[in-house]
Amino acid sequence: MQVSLDNLVGNTLEKIEPDASVIKRLISAAERNIADAHVKEISSENRFDAAYKAIMQLANTALQANGYRTLTSKPGHHMTMIQVLSQTVNLDKQTVIVLDALRKQRNVADYSGDIVADSTVKECISHAEGLLNKVKQWLKDNKPDLIE
Repeated sequence: MQVSLDNLVGNTLEKIEPDASVIKRLISAAERNIADAHVKEISSENRFDAAYKAIMQLANTALQANGYRTLTSKPGHHMTMIQVLSQTVNLDKQTVIVLDALRKQRNVADYSGDIVADSTVKECISHAEGLLNKVKQWLKDNKPDLIE
């Protein structure tokens, strides 16, 4: 059973009015973070963080474009933003599972100091770029007024 976004209001989400200026800033920030993730002169961990941050900014963009925002005062807002991507921009379930695995990897790296493998960095960058394209196309097709 799929939970509707409205069912999450008050628990992990709140309703908002989509704001085109916020949407544009989030997309620009994600694009900058993806560019930063490609800088080979910095550590794998920082490149991974930049790519992961872009994924979160894009997931947030998708949520806000649909008229919702996570309640950041509650734990699990990153997980919520990723898990509702299938509802916000019709992202396939398999990609949502991979993005959630990257979220878990980020937590391990942040809280245990684990080294992030170059292959994981590349995967995270690739998924950030794919999500950027998906979100931009979804906005163009469904909410063009937010990106014009």
